[in-house]
Amino acid sequence: MLTRSALIYLSRQEGLKEFAAKFGLFKKLTTRFIAGETIDEAVAAIRDLNARGCTSTFDHLNESVGSIAETEAEVREYLDVLAHIDETGIDSNVSIKLTQFGLEIDPDLTYHNVRRIVEDATRRGNFVRVDMEGSNVTQATIDVFKRLRAEFGLNDVGIAVQSYLYRTMDDVRDLLKIPARIRLCKGAYNEPPEVAYPDKKGVDDNYVGVMQVLLASGGYHGIATHDPKMIDATIAFAQREGIGKEAFEFQMLYGIRRDLQEQLARDGYRMRVYVPYGKHWYPYFMRRLAERPANIWFVLKNLWK
Repeated sequence: MLTRSALIYLSRQEGLKEFAAKFGLFKKLTTRFIAGETIDEAVAAIRDLNARGCTSTFDHLNESVGSIAETEAEVREYLDVLAHIDETGIDSNVSIKLTQFGLEIDPDLTYHNVRRIVEDATRRGNFVRVDMEGSNVTQATIDVFKRLRAEFGLNDVGIAVQSYLYRTMDDVRDLLKIPARIRLCKGAYNEPPEVAYPDKKGVDDNYVGVMQVLLASGGYHGIATHDPKMIDATIAFAQREGIGKEAFEFQMLYGIRRDLQEQLARDGYRMRVYVPYGKHWYPYFMRRLAERPANIWFVLKNLWK
C-alpha cells in the first residue's frame, strides 16, 4: 500500500500525469471518477446521470490558484458553466471552493469574485454551493458565505460543513439561524486531533447528530455520504420523524457507489451527484487518495460496483 506521504509527493508531479494515464488501470480509475477535462464532457456525464434519475453539481477542479489572474479565469469558467446548464437544459447546479477564487490571497477579492457567480446563478434561477476545505480556512469560508447570504436568498447560495470537525455542530446551529441550506459531509482533509475527531466513531456519531439537527430544522439540506450506515441512519430518522423524501437530498461523488446512487433514486429519494472535471484532475485525484490511503482499496472495489 502506498503511504500518504508518497501519494502527496506524486500529486505534486504534474509531469507524471501523461505517463500515468498510459496505464490501463489508472486511466480506468480516473475516467470512472473524473468526468473529463472540458465542460462538454461534464455535460455528457450529467445527461447520463439525469437519465438515471439523479441531479448533479458541477465541480471545476483547480488546486493551483495563486494569482489574481487565475481567480478571474475561475470566475469566467463558472459563468460559462452556468450558461451551459441553461443552454443544454441539464439538471445541475454548481459547487465552488473559495481558494479557487483567492481566499488565500484576499478574502475581499474572493467575496467579489464569488458574488459575480452567485448573481449570475440567481438571475438564471440556479444555485451555488460553497464547499468546505481545510480547517485553516473554515472560518474564512463561513465569513464569506455569510456576506453572500446577507445579499442573496436561501435558494441562491448554500454552504457545506464537515462532521469530523469539533466545531461543526456549533457552526450548524449558528448557520441555521440565518437560515442556510447546508451540505453535510464527513470531511476528507488530514486534520490534527486538536480540531478534528481522530477516530471513525467520533466522526460518525457527530455526523448522525448534525444530520438530525439539519433534518429537524425544516430546511432543505444535502446529506452527503457513501456510507450505508449513515444513509440508513438518515432514512430511519426521517421516517421516525415523519420527514418526507422530498424534504432533503442524498449526495455522492461521481463514480462512487453508482449502484447505491441508482437504488436511492429508484426508492424515491432525491439523489445529487457531484461531477468533478477539469485539466487539473491529476492532483485532485492523487490528493484524494493521499487524504486517506485506504481510499485506494475503496476506489478499486468500486470499479466493480
